[in-house]
Amino acid sequence: MMRYVHLLALPALAACVPAADAPPQSPGEAPTAYMALGTEPGWTLEITPDRLNYDGDYGATKIMVPNPGAKPSLNGRTYVSDRLSVVIKTAPCSDGMSDRRYADRVRLVADGKTLNGCGGAILPPETLAGSNWTFVSIGGVAVAADRPTSLQFDGTRLSGSAGCNRFSGGYSAVDGTLTAGPLMATKMACPGAGMTQESAFFKLMAAPVSLTFGEDGTLILTGSAGQTAVLKRVI
Repeated sequence: MMRYVHLLALPALAACVPAADAPPQSPGEAPTAYMALGTEPGWTLEITPDRLNYDGDYGATKIMVPNPGAKPSLNGRTYVSDRLSVVIKTAPCSDGMSDRRYADRVRLVADGKTLNGCGGAILPPETLAGSNWTFVSIGGVAVAADRPTSLQFDGTRLSGSAGCNRFSGGYSAVDGTLTAGPLMATKMACPGAGMTQESAFFKLMAAPVSLTFGEDGTLILTGSAGQTAVLKRVI
């Protein structure tokens, strides 16, 4: 039988700072390459100091050429090689398949075929309302793979689970500060790491936390003592 109990009122969350997109890596690490992508047909482009790596037609076409070096262009830069040409312009861009937004518009020509897409920094959502997240780590410890986690902002309410009980409550966001609660949560005992990571999250949220975006697009909640919860967005 589940019972609901009051937990806490979640205090302020500070304003957000966007950061760069990246290939898979540990949350919060600096990106090792510039990444771009497009849809219909799906393609990705990785630009490293040494090479341009294109993967197109949902993986059916692969082109790898030496990095010819970037040349400045209007609001951006270009790369030109025999098989690949890339134009990157600084302007907000949507991938067309989700509500994720990027800092750059990217046009490339691969073996004569012109494609358009997005790249660079993953921009923060314009509003928390409607965004969904899942936990990557709490208190510097990776969350247990067998304990589903979530944090959703829906209208004027938030809800989720840090690995054990479900919690929910109201919230308001004013001038870069988010105040939530009082929160209600189910009261269950959970085996393994679920209870430990949940306790760490509630302890973190018992005082004001700052909200920033890591260079890999993760959402980082940081308490006054430096403790963190890292989340990735669910699109």
